[in-house]
Amino acid sequence: MARSTHIPFTQVTITGGLWQQLMTTNRQVTMPIQHQRCRETGQLTAWRGTGDSHIFWDSDVAKWIEAAAYCIASHSDPKLEAQVDQVITDMAACQDDDGYLNSHFARRPRSERWSNLRDGHELYCAGHLMEAAVAWYHATGKREMLDILCRYADHIDHTFGPKRTQCHGYPGHQEIEIGLVRLYEATGTERYLRLAQYFVDERGRDRRGHYFDHEARARGENPADYHHKTYEYNQSHLPVREQTDVVGHAVRALYLYAGMADVAAHTGDASLLTACKKLWGNLTERRLAIIGGVGSRALNEGMAGDYDLPDAGGYNETCAAVALVFWAHRMFLATDDAQYLDVLEQSLFNNCISGVDHSGEQFFYGNPLAAEPGFDGNDVYNSPGHNYRRVPWFGCSCCPPNIARLIAQMPGYCYAQRGRTVSTCVYADCDAQLTIGGKAVALTQRTDYPWDGRVDLRVTDNQAGTWTLALRIPAWCQGATITVNGTAASAAITRGFARIKRDWQVGDRVVLKLPMPVRQVHAHPRARQIAGQLALCRGPVVYCCEETDNGRDLSNIRISATTRFRCKPGPSELGAIPSLHATVQAEDLSTWRGSLYRDTPVPLRKRPIVAIPYFRWGNRAPGAMRVFLQRG
Repeated sequence: MARSTHIPFTQVTITGGLWQQLMTTNRQVTMPIQHQRCRETGQLTAWRGTGDSHIFWDSDVAKWIEAAAYCIASHSDPKLEAQVDQVITDMAACQDDDGYLNSHFARRPRSERWSNLRDGHELYCAGHLMEAAVAWYHATGKREMLDILCRYADHIDHTFGPKRTQCHGYPGHQEIEIGLVRLYEATGTERYLRLAQYFVDERGRDRRGHYFDHEARARGENPADYHHKTYEYNQSHLPVREQTDVVGHAVRALYLYAGMADVAAHTGDASLLTACKKLWGNLTERRLAIIGGVGSRALNEGMAGDYDLPDAGGYNETCAAVALVFWAHRMFLATDDAQYLDVLEQSLFNNCISGVDHSGEQFFYGNPLAAEPGFDGNDVYNSPGHNYRRVPWFGCSCCPPNIARLIAQMPGYCYAQRGRTVSTCVYADCDAQLTIGGKAVALTQRTDYPWDGRVDLRVTDNQAGTWTLALRIPAWCQGATITVNGTAASAAITRGFARIKRDWQVGDRVVLKLPMPVRQVHAHPRARQIAGQLALCRGPVVYCCEETDNGRDLSNIRISATTRFRCKPGPSELGAIPSLHATVQAEDLSTWRGSLYRDTPVPLRKRPIVAIPYFRWGNRAPGAMRVFLQRG
């Protein structure tokens, strides 16, 4: 199985545009705030054995460290580096002689270790720590955390596996599969890849009863008392190759699928990749919110069924969107098919970056597609009255550091390489240093994407001679044009890429133009909550209407096929990013008085509307919001 590799975050520098703004705010505002809040809650001091502890706190600290690594790679920050070094010192002191590392279970009886894989989060935390250790090593060259996590991985490898003397379990919350593969990529230690493969292959196997039932009985519990009632919740109801529907807890599911794609790509396991493709089809054809959100229900933080895509009650956890980006990226690397990057971009520019406000100080856990003040739907994690306004922190704080690490690692999503082909993945204003056939190549990319579809690429160094530049043509785009040094270039589009092969010269200039009209996107008729409605999109960005611009009555706005939109700079408090303006028809509510129902329809009147990018909603005065609007 041929496999592309992404151009590492250490070789790409973001130089302008939206991503520079997001990364700067993330580095200067969000990262210090998250360090402060992790200190205030005790998540940092837990490594010293003081204060409280929680089964998943290690994962939150790990994601913050990973984000710090990406930040430091682009901008030296001695204070941030010292903060991370202190946490690593505390981790080293917390680690047992046998390599075991967990701040919560370190203070519990040793008999509790690995006794509740279903709910205990030990392997989940270990995976995040591994990812952080690899990122920190690549960003700084420091090995201490990498060595700590290699010792922990060795302990886990000794504990789990197919041998009679080993534990035949697997994580209740997936993530270690990703972490082990990252550790394998960084160290070349094949045991780590094989252990990730073991956890994937063992999942859902019914050797002598379900493993989670077995361990529950060993704890003296009745397996029937499992509060989620079904092992679909953690995707252990069937072996992974037999699973065809995306079910259960969304973050668990998508971390699992990302790990499956990783293992498939590194081992050449075609059956595992086939399973991923089936699951991908189920998600994207029946269960994906238009903002790239996954998991429509708060009750299980995940799936309810096909075409269940509520707007006001839609859950769409920030962590699930981040996990979808991870899975989509790995599927692209394994297949060289841009359809996966289309979904990556859909989630990245909408559900993901909605998770943090414009100031970088407050966060969404869930991301609904409609909001009404006083109505919370089922969005339990944003607290009563707050599903239309971000909050400073959460009791379960997985989402803030997750979006921080995603924004900080954005440079790693710009390019990928397969042999002598360099592919553009997510367009951004950036500089890249590549190696083709052992020879240096340098590219600059200048663009105001996603607000403008013009992408200007220049070759600033080429010692590699002839190679192929593959330009991604997004699925939403019609009529893309390409010029090379001012001359129109014709390139057949295969798997979403226009490929140009030539002996590149320093100074060569490629200009890609992606038309960005406002598109009216319709929901599937079986998506009952949003059937007969439409959403406004421009390029990869989904738009919404907010009460601040349009008044509270948003449900009576009607968009017709002939509605014409103007794109203009939006409110300055939102960064003046493009907003959409139009004159539409709306029901004249002033004509309705004195009754709840009546026999005649409400007359229509013309009214102006303003739509802003979805990811910027909830930054101003609290109020109503809608993505899907009436068609008519």
